[in-house]
Amino acid sequence: MLEHVPAWLGKLLVGLRAGAEKLAIARPELGGAFPALTLTSPAFADGARLPERFTADGDGVSPPLTWGAPPEGTAMLALLVEDADAPSPKPLVHAVVWRLPADAGRLAEGAIVADGDGDAARDIGRNSFFGEGWLAPDPPTGHGAHRYCFQLFALDAGAGDPGATPGRSQLIEAMAGHVLAAGLLVGTYGRGEEAPVGPVGAVQPI
Repeated sequence: MLEHVPAWLGKLLVGLRAGAEKLAIARPELGGAFPALTLTSPAFADGARLPERFTADGDGVSPPLTWGAPPEGTAMLALLVEDADAPSPKPLVHAVVWRLPADAGRLAEGAIVADGDGDAARDIGRNSFFGEGWLAPDPPTGHGAHRYCFQLFALDAGAGDPGATPGRSQLIEAMAGHVLAAGLLVGTYGRGEEAPVGPVGAVQPI
């Protein structure tokens, strides 16, 4: 969708960005001082460019994710992916995954897809375009690199019920006061930039 924004307009909007301080992980109602949870991907390194296949310029599937053991007392996990550099008042939501099992340890490539009301293992929520599943990165040409922030939260048994196919606000409300640990992984992507050359996972300059 945003690939149709002309480059001159993307450059004009380059200073308009939501900001990392508006990410869910920075919201004061979630606590802020929780322990770190290791979150990585076999497809890209933290701070590196997302491979094109995970974006609107490629297959548009969600990337694989892996994480370390959550702290004792974790009842489930939740994943929220946001674009900190969207030209909007708040970050654009690319994925919501609720009720991940505490011992899951990973999400396979392409796993974030529409699932109706979910199942016993997890529930895929709504992105900013009100659809279920992975909203493939689609930044405006000329706007520069965008930071896609994968935020994983370990939650205790007291976390609320955000309802079926929750969105960002319902997720944050359900998690408030119940976050035991959180992990952050950032992948970047921009249009009008030369794709990096080198081994997968190597951090490339932006």
